[in-house]
Amino acid sequence: MLQIRRAERCDAEAAFDIRFQAIQNQCSTVYTNAQVMAWTCVPLTDKYRSWVENDYHLACVNGLPVATGLINLQSGELEAIFVLPKFMGQGIGKKMVTHLEHLARNAGLAEIHLEATLNAESFYQRCGFTASAQAVYNSPSGLQLACVPMRKQLVDLTDLKYLECRAIR
Repeated sequence: MLQIRRAERCDAEAAFDIRFQAIQNQCSTVYTNAQVMAWTCVPLTDKYRSWVENDYHLACVNGLPVATGLINLQSGELEAIFVLPKFMGQGIGKKMVTHLEHLARNAGLAEIHLEATLNAESFYQRCGFTASAQAVYNSPSGLQLACVPMRKQLVDLTDLKYLECRAIR
């Protein structure tokens, strides 16, 4: 059974491993080996543990963490959507995105955005995101990777115009 829950500090090691395995498995088809190694061969830091504790959500199958994700409810940025390779293709990533979208809607966000890795662009398109021109992602560790900025409207803009008109009256 799949359950999505807030992560705790003690989940940092599992989240870090999910990230490592997902990047090693999926990103090596679109990034160089040097880029993948620089991206994944970093230590688990207290800063990462705090980030997991404060912002992460975990998808768990029978209690086992198999996917991560987070939504910054101030900026609307979706990040860290990673799924363990043996659980990919089962809809878990989509369920995580849907869960985070729900949190964003409840927080009153009209739009969310992300920077997709080149291998994940089609996944996010299937989730309803629209791509911009390719750009460069600057990771917290200083690594630069090609990415695709993407956006998704959470509310119908015609509904917003209707609500604005009603509010003016």
